[in-house]
Amino acid sequence: MAPLLLEVDGMKCGGCVRAVEQRLLAQPGVRQASVNLLTRTAWVGLDPSLLAPDRLAAGEASVDPALALVDALVTVGFTARRRDGDDPVRERLRQRQQRSWWQQWRQLLVALLLLLLSAAGHLAEAGSLPQPWLADIRLHALLATAALAGPGRPILRGGWQAALAGMPGMDTLVGLGMASAYLASLVAFLWPAVGWQCFFNEPVMLLGFVLLGRFLEERARFRTGRALEELAALQPDTALLLLGEGEPRPVRVGALRPGDRLRLLPGDRVPVDGRVLAGESAVDVSSLTGEPLPLQATPGSELAAGSLNLEARLELEVLRPGSQSAVARIIRLVEQAQARKAPIQGLADRMAGRFTPLVLALAAATFLFWWQWGTRLWPQVLMAGPSVHLHGGHRSLGMGAETPLALALQLSIAVLVVACPCALGLATPTAITVGTGRAARAGLLFRGGAAIETAAELRRVLFDKTGTLTLGRPLVTAIALVEDGGSGPAGPAAEARLLQLAASLEASSRHPLAFAVLQEAQRRDLAPLPLQEVTALGGQGVAGRLAGGGSCWVGRPEWVQAASGASPLTPADQAWIAGQEEAGASLLAVADGPQLLGLIAVQDQARPDAAASLRALEAMGLELGVLSGDRRGAVERLGLELGLNPAALAWELLPEQKLERILAARHQGPVAMVGDGINDAPALAAADLGIAVGTGTQIAMDSADLVVLGDRLEGLAEALRLARRTMAKVRQNLAWAFAYNLVVLPIAAGVLLPGFGVLLSPPLAALLMALSSITVVGNALLLQGGPSVGARRGG
Repeated sequence: MAPLLLEVDGMKCGGCVRAVEQRLLAQPGVRQASVNLLTRTAWVGLDPSLLAPDRLAAGEASVDPALALVDALVTVGFTARRRDGDDPVRERLRQRQQRSWWQQWRQLLVALLLLLLSAAGHLAEAGSLPQPWLADIRLHALLATAALAGPGRPILRGGWQAALAGMPGMDTLVGLGMASAYLASLVAFLWPAVGWQCFFNEPVMLLGFVLLGRFLEERARFRTGRALEELAALQPDTALLLLGEGEPRPVRVGALRPGDRLRLLPGDRVPVDGRVLAGESAVDVSSLTGEPLPLQATPGSELAAGSLNLEARLELEVLRPGSQSAVARIIRLVEQAQARKAPIQGLADRMAGRFTPLVLALAAATFLFWWQWGTRLWPQVLMAGPSVHLHGGHRSLGMGAETPLALALQLSIAVLVVACPCALGLATPTAITVGTGRAARAGLLFRGGAAIETAAELRRVLFDKTGTLTLGRPLVTAIALVEDGGSGPAGPAAEARLLQLAASLEASSRHPLAFAVLQEAQRRDLAPLPLQEVTALGGQGVAGRLAGGGSCWVGRPEWVQAASGASPLTPADQAWIAGQEEAGASLLAVADGPQLLGLIAVQDQARPDAAASLRALEAMGLELGVLSGDRRGAVERLGLELGLNPAALAWELLPEQKLERILAARHQGPVAMVGDGINDAPALAAADLGIAVGTGTQIAMDSADLVVLGDRLEGLAEALRLARRTMAKVRQNLAWAFAYNLVVLPIAAGVLLPGFGVLLSPPLAALLMALSSITVVGNALLLQGGPSVGARRGG
């Protein structure tokens, strides 16, 4: 069964992430669960037995497996919904963006209003404002009650539910801080005889700073999702549908179905994956693959959604609906990758999950210490107030406490609020999300944070040869005429006649060597000759008869010579053959009747960017090697051409021998295997990081850990550099999060109060907590402004 992707609301910190994961893993049929705090998504791997035949017979097939998971999360205070892959991607992102913007701006206005009223109360209390009614304790009691019952209610409710479930989080800490300040003030207000102080302003200001910080954090998070929105924007909203012979009609992309005919004008983007029916034009595919050169689209060419038509009008046939287009598949792949966390993130989430109970314990210890012993040891920490004051009078935490209870309450609330498991929880997913999004825009698709972490730690990269370091399609590299018994320079007319006859015989063959001969004949504009009685012999070649002429052959030199009865090859011919075979070429002989016309050398060629790509990888300190099943001569020639160490080359390897080499290399450090993603699946799976380099977008759905879209090997170095920069940001964020909490928690607990008089008020603690999260997100966003990755050279 395919994994589920859930959208989870209500998560605020790493403790929330751990709570959601534990609740999901506790549900029947859940094998894996990975939660991303930044994108608020949960990737859930399900047991295929959920759709076992006995359950199908019982009528359970119609039950959405996501419903039970959603209900389970509701019981611990989190709302969730399944991300529907059938909706058009762009529409889903637009709806989510609009909903997010409304919630953010409403939250900002409420936060600013609360801060304004609280500040006015402080100024009126200090005599700075002429309106004495602003300092009325009854007004502030009413304001605090309204604030906690209104905008503060979700925080209080979420914190309470999490605490009841045994999984306290950020809302638990903030809610406990606000509630304790409010309840203490309420007791002092209703029963002045207790002698406590009132500080109704504090929960109001604390809530205002928390909401303001969350608004700023959401705005920073919003920027991390721009990569997916840019990808979604590649797919237009409408398309021109052809109905009979009439004029095309604009329709929504979501209404298109396979088989519909579309018209694509110059400057339009391809709305869905389609096949060209009529017209020829240059098409820019760089937005999806990073490929700098335009694709020449002709009838029969398949175009991916998001490609840009540059020159002429095209008519397309829809192959797949918009929700299954190349853009949609890539976006879903990136969303799933962002939900699947890196190992280092799992460590951070576990620590964040245990962090909240430790903070609660520290806050309790702080309260007891300063209430019972602290003020006796250092009486100077209490502010010298008037000798007589009205119990229940309004005061402000942070402006000095006059009683041990007020000081203890102030410091314990500051501990609760200043602690920031949010920074711990956001440290890794922010960087991973920005990194994967930026890579996707360059046609580099990571399959999650684990792939990025492994890519950053690689020590060795091994390559398959055919289709990876080479083009994967043989080309004619040399032709030798032997008509006169020599293999010197070929005459143009005789060479054309040899190639024309060979291409005519190979026209009906699907062999790769036949394709190379046909391609060379087409390049030279050689028309095929009329043939009769064409017969292909497996492993040998093709025989036929010229219309009105004699028999002819093309194939292995030994077979052609025996079948045609041609004279034996001269020593010079044999030396030429030996030299070509040593270089890795395959040989075809061509005979017309008993006359051997000549020899054709066909050979796979190195990718044009292979040498530069390997130099870039070596400059990164990586060891390179080749594991190939090809012949020794071909592998050694390629290694010499690309400047590889001969000791790092391996040839004539069976699939199991490749696996043995990869497993042996893993003992020396993380190793990557690079293949074409089609026939290298075992080797890709055996490596720490499987990397597929391919030209088609469908390859993105294969099992490689990293997919480099487009026919460009240089994307591999770009991907590894981005992985290293991403993990550097992760380490920086984690270092900041740990350092922040290690420094501010002792200060909030009053360590510097006796000797230096330094004290954190709860509102200031709330502001520092918000700034800590914003700093982590902002640092991750610097990845977007670093060195270019997969620059758009073609569009």
